[in-house]
Amino acid sequence: MNTVVLADDHEIVRKGVRSVLEAEKKYTVLAEVADGLAAVAAVEKHKPDLLFLDLSLPRLHGIEVLRQVRAVSPSTRVLILSMHNDEPYVIEALRGGAMAYLLKGSDTSEILHAAREVLANRRFLSAPLSDWAISALVSKPAEAADPLASLSPREREVLQYAAEGLSNSEIAEKLFLSPRTTETHRTNLMRKLNLQSQTDLVRFAIRKGLIQA
Repeated sequence: MNTVVLADDHEIVRKGVRSVLEAEKKYTVLAEVADGLAAVAAVEKHKPDLLFLDLSLPRLHGIEVLRQVRAVSPSTRVLILSMHNDEPYVIEALRGGAMAYLLKGSDTSEILHAAREVLANRRFLSAPLSDWAISALVSKPAEAADPLASLSPREREVLQYAAEGLSNSEIAEKLFLSPRTTETHRTNLMRKLNLQSQTDLVRFAIRKGLIQA
C-alpha cells in the first residue's frame, strides 16, 4: 500500500484527491494539511511515499515546502497540484525536485496516471503543459548559482515571512526567536541575496515563486 500526505488549503481539493486515491485501494492517506509548515511536519513524521502539494499555501510557500521536504524525507516523491500553469512556477518546481506537475481540474485518470508514473520514478506533466516540456524545462541552463542555496534553513524561513510583510518582532514570535536574532538573520539574508530594500526582497520572492504577485 502506497502512503500519501495531501497538502492543500482547500478542503474540497483534499477530499477530492483523497477519494480518487482511496477508491483505487492502492493508497493510504496518512494526513491532510492546510498550510506549508504543517506539510513539512507531516512529511517528517510519516515519511510518505507521495506528497500531493499545492504551491499557494499559507505560512510557507509550496516551493519552500518542496525544498524542506527533500531534506527531511528524501524518499518522498512530490506531485505538485496547482492552478498555475505559467513557466516560472513549473520550472522552479521541477528544479526543486518535484516529480510531477498537475493542474487543478485534472481528471481522475490523470491523477492516478501521475501517481503511477511517479512511483515508477518517472516524471509527469499535465497534458496542457505537453510531454516534451519536461526535458526542455529541466535542461534549461539554471541561473548561475541559485542565491537561495546560500541561505541557511532559518534564513529561508525569515525570508518567507519577511516577503509576506511581517515585521521582525512578528517573525521572531512565529519562529520563537528574539527580535535581535531575527534582525541578524534578516540582515544576513539581505546581504547574501544582494538586496537593498523590502521592495527588492518582495520582488525577489515573487520571482522565485515564494509568494504570489
